[in-house]
Amino acid sequence: MKQIVIVSLALIFCLTGVTAYGAGEVKVDAKALFEQKCSQCHDIERPKSKKKTGKEWESIVMRMKNTNGCKITDEEAKIIIGYLTATYGN
Repeated sequence: MKQIVIVSLALIFCLTGVTAYGAGEVKVDAKALFEQKCSQCHDIERPKSKKKTGKEWESIVMRMKNTNGCKITDEEAKIIIGYLTATYGN
């Protein structure tokens, strides 16, 4: 049930193109963040051609962050995971 709520919220945020995080209500375009950060290391079509579950996207993004050296914060990782799950979720 918790996963359904999280995925639903991520979908709502992605459909509006904006999500907020932190106490300062900083607005971030999830799609733009995904495209900007992920395209630094590989063709952006690579992840867009996949269909994964939320857990699979989380595993991939965290591997990119923690093992492959992707320069994203934990908050950015959450936003990207939410975007990927909502847009390319299985």
